[in-house]
Amino acid sequence: MTQTTENSAPRPLPEDWERALAVVAHPDDLEFGCSSAIARWTGQGKDVVELLVTKGEAGIDGVAPEECAPLRMAEQRASAAAVGAATVEFLDFPDGTLEYGLPLRAALAAAIRRYRPEVIVSINFRDHFPGGGGFNHADHRVLGPALLDAVRDAANRWVFRDQFGEGLEPWSGVRFVAFGASPQAAHYVELSEADLAAGVASLDAHAVYLSNLDGFDQKSFLPEAAARAGEWAGVPRATGFEVFDV
Repeated sequence: MTQTTENSAPRPLPEDWERALAVVAHPDDLEFGCSSAIARWTGQGKDVVELLVTKGEAGIDGVAPEECAPLRMAEQRASAAAVGAATVEFLDFPDGTLEYGLPLRAALAAAIRRYRPEVIVSINFRDHFPGGGGFNHADHRVLGPALLDAVRDAANRWVFRDQFGEGLEPWSGVRFVAFGASPQAAHYVELSEADLAAGVASLDAHAVYLSNLDGFDQKSFLPEAAARAGEWAGVPRATGFEVFDV
């Protein structure tokens, strides 16, 4: 795989494709960096499937995991509907203790073989977010490399051969993997007012989760981020991506 460096002039993310698989660790991850772009793409008639590696069961202090998981799954489904993603799948890896390894790579490769996307979308797996921020979540830092490796795994017929018995044939059609909210972004997606409004609605759908975040202004977060990215990209509003070509 090759990577466009952040020192290059920002360039538009290619949109000459029809199927994307959006893969993140937790409910709400896409909504902090990618959902407005998903709204743009589904508005163009593209098919975007959302794959959640965990159910977000460890994400709300004071709500036990067995109660939290159904709440967060329901919020993610509502969030996906707000941006036109009709299919949402949840894997069953443990929230908060995701580990890089063959089980995770196999599950991701199986999903890639099942949905056969041309493009894969995720969020930042670097140590920090743009502007410094805090240290990135362990699950995010684990998922990114595993996802990149799974793209190769899914294309290799001699890796995870047991999946062939499930009807999952090798898939080498992934063109690139794009990570939103990355400090190493070099590509952007221009957003319309409607795209941004859909992204805000998708974030609003995580009502229970957001109500437990002290001091977070959900109404201003995405518009302000879109304006900053737009200034960087030279358009009114945007969201940035770090891209690995396959």
